[in-house]
Amino acid sequence: MTVVVDASVLAAAVADLGMDGAWSEAAIAEATREGRALAGPQIVLAEASNVLRRLELAERLATSEANLARRDLLTLGIEPFPFEPLADRVWELRHNVSIYDGWYLALAEALSCPLLTLDRRLARAPGPTCRIITPPTAQVVHERAVSCPAG
Repeated sequence: MTVVVDASVLAAAVADLGMDGAWSEAAIAEATREGRALAGPQIVLAEASNVLRRLELAERLATSEANLARRDLLTLGIEPFPFEPLADRVWELRHNVSIYDGWYLALAEALSCPLLTLDRRLARAPGPTCRIITPPTAQVVHERAVSCPAG
């Protein structure tokens, strides 16, 4: 079994960002303990690295912390997936989510697995058919024509 992890979760986990960071670290650790592979769009490590860059520029992370977080990010073993096989489904989702968010959702749907995200707005978006897991304030399950197995 696999779990799709978005850039917000990855960046929060490696940067130790408060409650979101603790939740993200725990979610990744649980998935790993359960033997789940971590997956994401090919761009996920670049997106997460950009979040770390923004945190450093905003002085929420010291340069040494940002460097360590980026190094940790690259050791998580995220399996990257290309856009092309998912492009049609991503396009179908375009009216409700960005193309980038649609890529995460389409990947989770294609792999029949949940998506871990800190984006509660994404979790409320209509259209996805996969399970979307966010921190404790909300766990949203979209059940439409195809549903993903419980994680």
